[in-house]
Amino acid sequence: MTGHIRLLVEANEGNFEESAYLRANPDVAQAVANGTCPSGRAHFDAFASSEGRCIRLPIPSEWKHEKLGRIATLLKDDAGCRATPQHLDCLTDALREEFRVIPTDNVSAHEYDREALALIERHPTGLVLDCGAGLRNTYYRNVVNYEIVAYDSTDVLGVAERLPFKDDSFDAVMSMNVLEHVKDPFQAARELMRVLKPGGELMCVAPFLQPLHGYPHHYYNMTAQGLDNLFSPLVERRISVYGAMQPFWALNWVLARYSAGLSDELRERFQRMTVAELLTDPAIMQADPIVMNLAPESQTELASAHALLARKPTS
Repeated sequence: MTGHIRLLVEANEGNFEESAYLRANPDVAQAVANGTCPSGRAHFDAFASSEGRCIRLPIPSEWKHEKLGRIATLLKDDAGCRATPQHLDCLTDALREEFRVIPTDNVSAHEYDREALALIERHPTGLVLDCGAGLRNTYYRNVVNYEIVAYDSTDVLGVAERLPFKDDSFDAVMSMNVLEHVKDPFQAARELMRVLKPGGELMCVAPFLQPLHGYPHHYYNMTAQGLDNLFSPLVERRISVYGAMQPFWALNWVLARYSAGLSDELRERFQRMTVAELLTDPAIMQADPIVMNLAPESQTELASAHALLARKPTS
């Protein structure tokens, strides 16, 4: 079933609605809740235009009903899903405990890139599984948004390592910036391949040189060879680097986060350093305050490596 609707749109006088404004602006919702702002309307009147604020439209109920009905036919007999008007909840307490699914204030949200959009468009009447979809700002009738968080765009709640769907259910499967956050990426990869129809397409994006970014956990980055190895049973595999995956994004991310981990005085000095200075032999810089005085949380976020020391239990 074709079609999509943009959920996040610019707020204006003609479309303003209190709940839609608060849904799109959680900082304003928090301010209203704690009494520092009288209402979303008051914030809209004072700041929306200058700050470029948006509203978040509701998903048409008939779209949700239709899609959840299609998904229900794909569920395994023992999936144990609980149906609600908004989603199918297959995230049991046992799964939450086993895979450390905990409440989080972090919001995962990003737009589809050109390759993902092209994949969705190639299956207008089929179903595409978006495993770990996050908060989607565009809702597609042919995309199943699978998540551990009950966003308004979420269609099914569950974990990647135990997909509740029957074998060979989906025309295409996507996993975008997700596998670094799952406890067992090998099992998650096997599940993604299991629910993909024979001849179906898979697209998986996973980070390599990206700093720690917990949602709510961050377990594994992977090389191109590592990513290829996860999906070795598939054919016509190709690894590509484009858009926000390009090295300059990694370089910018690391430098920005390193800068944020320094004191104001050291940050100013760090930002004046030339590329040539940054390429100084690290051994020479080892005792420099810019190296020694980086905040502890930034040391972990940007570490070149980690050392694990442990002991085997006696019983």
